[in-house]
Amino acid sequence: MVEPVSQNAAEDDPDRSEEDRERSAGRKGSHRQGKSQKKRSFWKELPILIVIALVLTILIQAFLAKVYMIPSGSMESTLHGCPGCTGDRILVDRVTYDFTDPSPGDVIVFKGPPAWTENEVAPQESSNVVVRALRGLGSLVGFAPPDERDFVKRVIAVGGQTVQCCDARNRVIVDGKALDEPYIHWEDASHPVQETFAPVKVPQGALWVMGDNRNNSSDSRYQGGGGPNGAVPVDDVIGKARLIVLPPSRWGVISAPDPQENAQPVALGAPAWQQGLPLGAGVAAAVPALYSGRRLKAGLRRAAGRRR
Repeated sequence: MVEPVSQNAAEDDPDRSEEDRERSAGRKGSHRQGKSQKKRSFWKELPILIVIALVLTILIQAFLAKVYMIPSGSMESTLHGCPGCTGDRILVDRVTYDFTDPSPGDVIVFKGPPAWTENEVAPQESSNVVVRALRGLGSLVGFAPPDERDFVKRVIAVGGQTVQCCDARNRVIVDGKALDEPYIHWEDASHPVQETFAPVKVPQGALWVMGDNRNNSSDSRYQGGGGPNGAVPVDDVIGKARLIVLPPSRWGVISAPDPQENAQPVALGAPAWQQGLPLGAGVAAAVPALYSGRRLKAGLRRAAGRRR
């Protein structure tokens, strides 16, 4: 019968030299030491990996894309921010507008211009360093409201265009055309009427923005007293909202249809003073016509009397 050979047979060999035994022991010792060094090196490198990840996150969010939390319901139902619900976290593209300007239909995040924030109360900062640090970290990854007073709205008109509301079918009008806005949300579906406002010519280099939740949005119609003061400078735009990233049930692309693409020309009513022009002209023309008619009639009567 063949006996199994022990793995340590070579070491148990009495004829084996002392030098071979030392070499074998050295190999085993170095193997154990290598494992120990690998374990120690991982824990030493972990803090470095964490720091690198944080630095990359900061750089990406500063220059490429950033996550924002929606704190209000002004963009319902495109973006959730309603009381009692989980606010959407959106990924904002910070690169696109380095090469092009915002277009009608884009959902944008922007820093509130002075006209929007002059009456805002600055948020109270905690005196606790740890709380401030956690808030800053939460803001960085979109789990807390950002420190800046930022807003999210949809672009309705751009610089040089004239916007007003509304036509006979309750549609916003830009440059004489009624917009096609499938994203509008009515809190009271039984009364889908939006507040009217006079024509406003959007300043060059600015944007007219409105919320999708049309009757619950403090936007260009009201900020800064409305009018041109309510427009947002393009330079204040942070980026374009691209994706809903949280919660998972809301994952998806943020729709950005151009409301001007299928806009329809509308016949706008003339101002009251212009509407009165035809009547005034008629009255003004009637007076001399009546006077001339009477004189002509009187002349004919006198001529007929002489003939008799």
